Amino acid sequence: MKTIRLKAGKERSLQRQHPWIFESAIAKGSADAGETVRVESHEGVFLAWAAFSPTSRIRARVWSFDETQRIDVAFIEGLIFKSVQARSLFDIQSNGMRLVHGESDGLPGLVVDRYDDTLVAQFSSCGTERFKQVMADALLKATGLKKLYERSDANVRSLEGLPEVTGWLRGEGPTEITLQEHQWHLLLNIAEGHKTGFYLDQRDSRYRFYQHTLFRKFQRVLNCYCYTGGFSVAALAGGAAHVTSIDSSGPAIEKAQANVLLNGFELSRTTFMDADVNALFTYSCSGGISADLFHKIVASAGTDAGVDGYISERLQGTPDHPMTVYFPEGEYLKGLVVVKKL
Repeated sequence: MKTIRLKAGKERSLQRQHPWIFESAIAKGSADAGETVRVESHEGVFLAWAAFSPTSRIRARVWSFDETQRIDVAFIEGLIFKSVQARSLFDIQSNGMRLVHGESDGLPGLVVDRYDDTLVAQFSSCGTERFKQVMADALLKATGLKKLYERSDANVRSLEGLPEVTGWLRGEGPTEITLQEHQWHLLLNIAEGHKTGFYLDQRDSRYRFYQHTLFRKFQRVLNCYCYTGGFSVAALAGGAAHVTSIDSSGPAIEKAQANVLLNGFELSRTTFMDADVNALFTYSCSGGISADLFHKIVASAGTDAGVDGYISERLQGTPDHPMTVYFPEGEYLKGLVVVKKL
């Protein structure tokens, strides 16, 4: 087993069980891509078992902090089974959900979403790439499903020295899928859509927007960066008289129009614009921006625009996209519901 040794004082984040080891923290040691290494402090004390990434600034990602743990097929299978089972803890009103959320589920670099009877996975680290076939089999075993599509086409793959890979990894079938979510249905394409095909992490925010539309009796709604119209459908379901939806992707606009019709709404209640939007909007999708900093950014924009408002609610990702105590970077999605002052 190969070993990497850290510089003096660089063990503190690992002692807090944070799963990342940066290149700048390593004093000596190397390994092949995805190889499991023993991580030691400057004094030679065991800290963790980790997957090595020779080209990434995040040089190693932790599998386990337990020195007695073997990083093998049984270990990977156990983590995946536990992650899938954990979703039963939450009341998820949809046939689509995230089953594995990377570091928050102890599987750094692995994202797996379920859309009805199909799994979609992203393997974005050298460690997950090395265990890809094991993980694929374990996912089918844990879910009882037969179809798994790979969407390893995120930019982060290049930082790991890995090529983009897409296509059926297990089984095959249609890539067009209908997602049931709360009171509506949404069309998506797992081969072409953003992320693994859709923004599942906005599920609860779409429902809250439906509720706000209903309660505040919104008549006219502007949905910027509408993508395939999830929030537009939610607004129409909430009783909005007219919804204007803007996105710079023509195919996304077409899908949004199809979603409006799929849910029984008249296109006459909508306007769709294929255009760029450069305006204030109240969401952050970066783990590097704290909730406090995001608030300050929105406040600054409001000051520039001469507009003040009441923050009636703070929004975040759905529970199937968990954040853990040890990995605060998991809190990447932040939203504010701002009610303009009279």
